[in-house]
Amino acid sequence: MTQRRDIPGAPLVAALNGRTPSRRPVWFMRQAGRSLPEYREIRANVGMLESCFNSELLAEITLQPVRRHDVDAAILFSDIVVPLKAAGLGIDIVAGRGPVVDKPIETEADIDNLPTLTVDGIPEVQAGIAQILGELSDTQALIGFAGAPFTVASYLIEGGPSKNHEKTKAMMLGAPELWHKLMRRLTPTIIAFLQAQIDAGVDAVQLFDSWAGYLTRRDYRQYVLPYSTEIMAAVDGQVPRIHFGVGTGELLGSMAEAGTECVGVDWRVPLDVAAARINNELAVAEPTGERTKHIKVLQGNLDPAVFFAGQHVVNAEVARICREADRSLARETIRGHIFNLGHGVLPTTDPDVITRTVEEVHKL
Repeated sequence: MTQRRDIPGAPLVAALNGRTPSRRPVWFMRQAGRSLPEYREIRANVGMLESCFNSELLAEITLQPVRRHDVDAAILFSDIVVPLKAAGLGIDIVAGRGPVVDKPIETEADIDNLPTLTVDGIPEVQAGIAQILGELSDTQALIGFAGAPFTVASYLIEGGPSKNHEKTKAMMLGAPELWHKLMRRLTPTIIAFLQAQIDAGVDAVQLFDSWAGYLTRRDYRQYVLPYSTEIMAAVDGQVPRIHFGVGTGELLGSMAEAGTECVGVDWRVPLDVAAARINNELAVAEPTGERTKHIKVLQGNLDPAVFFAGQHVVNAEVARICREADRSLARETIRGHIFNLGHGVLPTTDPDVITRTVEEVHKL
């Protein structure tokens, strides 16, 4: 296990721990690559998963946006299917489509045969983390991440990306015993992936549930929340945790209930509204608990498409979002704010707009 960095002055770490940062921390999901010409150049003849298992390449890609944009955190260049690939599953990331599974999960035998990852199963990733930490300053954090159970399961059941997740929901609702068995099979792999990153020295972790927004609150709580809670509990007290999903406005309170210091909010819900939803639901879930347990750090939540609307529009939206966060801070309904997008950087985004946006956030 790597000796953990002591970087209390890093704005992101300070915010996640409920302290006042030296400046408002900002980083962007999918900032590693996507829009950067230097990323496209280095990836020109290298597959996505090949990049993720090449320690030098993943380190360089992770660091590129930190050097260019002066963001307050690097997000490890990886993919939610990396732990599955590392465990031995037949899966690849196809350009223009996304993760594609050789043999989708359909039966109990398929679940029984699903390989699981151990903490020592991703040495290349851990070596890459060591290289990244060697270049980051004491004010720049490194975030590790993993895909949450529902999102990972959906790829496995559908065989790839899905617009409706019909096969996934068919198993979840029509064969719940199979669904829970799959969840119990996946959860240790996700925990091992996060733990390996923590052992290598990341400063925080984010659990991505990209597709959870396709679920009702009732189904999320019954079929997903117990497993996300188990994952969050497994890394509790080691590093700060962020929980994020897309289209999850109705699930924010439940996602916070899974156990996390920070909840990511997409662009559909104003931050002050999100804060109220989270606090109200957690107050009901823990009516006898301390009020401070209900107050979370919020992350978000600029619409990625706003980057295309002109810098004056971007600046206005940045100011609005920061005002919403600051109102919540003044009301003590949140403990801190990390500026981010409501999802990931779009591939055709002008990198200079991103740099100017980071500068604007740091002024507020």
